[in-house]
Amino acid sequence: MGKNNISKDKDNEKIKTQNSKIQKNSSKNTKKKGKKHICLKIFLALIVLLGVFVAKRIYDANGNLLAALLGHNKETLKNLDKLQVLILGESTGMSDTIIVASYDPKTQEAVLMSIPRDTFTGDKKSAARYYHKINALYNYGETPEKTVEAVNKITGLNIQYYIIVDTKALIKLVDTIDGLYYDVPINMNYDDPSQDLYIHLTAGYQKLTGEQVEQLVRFRHNNNGTTYPYEYGIEDHGRSKTQRNVIVALAKQTLKFKNISEISKIIDILEEYVKTNMDLTAVKDYIPYAVKMNMDNIKVGRIPGKDELVNGIWFFFNDKEETKKLVDELFFGITEGNTIEEANTIN
Repeated sequence: MGKNNISKDKDNEKIKTQNSKIQKNSSKNTKKKGKKHICLKIFLALIVLLGVFVAKRIYDANGNLLAALLGHNKETLKNLDKLQVLILGESTGMSDTIIVASYDPKTQEAVLMSIPRDTFTGDKKSAARYYHKINALYNYGETPEKTVEAVNKITGLNIQYYIIVDTKALIKLVDTIDGLYYDVPINMNYDDPSQDLYIHLTAGYQKLTGEQVEQLVRFRHNNNGTTYPYEYGIEDHGRSKTQRNVIVALAKQTLKFKNISEISKIIDILEEYVKTNMDLTAVKDYIPYAVKMNMDNIKVGRIPGKDELVNGIWFFFNDKEETKKLVDELFFGITEGNTIEEANTIN
């Protein structure tokens, strides 16, 4: 019997030891679970706080997420003025592309208005010479202010800024956003070895490289003399229309969310290849609002007038009365049926 008691005592000790180990392990697991729950609660609390912070920033930026991420608030938009600039594209020392561009981040209105390169800027038609064309005022980029002054005189606007776009900038920009999707209006085939200009594009919707976009915006006519259809706008008028359309397409595709991360690269390209009297870094403040704009609502136009041969030179003479009507409509929302006050009420 004594041996049986000793055996029972040993078994009891083993059971006690096992129970003790189980209790210790259970205690450890409980502590671990407790720590995990605490960590989870802290993590969730941080997520909630971050959500509140982001929501507050978005609210302060009038619901604009991108603006919030850039640190904007309601006052940022209030302090942004309408951006108005003269875009000049250089070719052989003259500004063959002259476009007035305007964007108002408050009303989300944008305008592109072309000035034909042959526009007469002299005082007397009878004394017209080559240097009276508006593109001749440019003088290899040395006097863009003269072009701005002439455009203000023709349009009645008060443009302060200019931006001279080098073709290299256009090529770099298009390649940075991985090409431009565009519907080329006609087959284009033109060769000019003197300018090292070779244009060969097929009509239709396609993805264009930077070099192909340069060809597109420089095209006026083919080697055989054919040009854009009359209803599109022949020669320079067709080229101006294409240039406006390309700017709209570039804006649409550059301001896609996937390209927003490339904005700093785009600014770098502009700073390297573009000549301007604007602070390009300040333009970044407009981007969060431009992204939300409906690009299909951009108003486009060309100052009205007619081509005329004077002293053996082709000039474009703008119709002053019709030009004023167009400027009032595009830039101020004024039509024949409403006044400035009514236009401001509508806008």
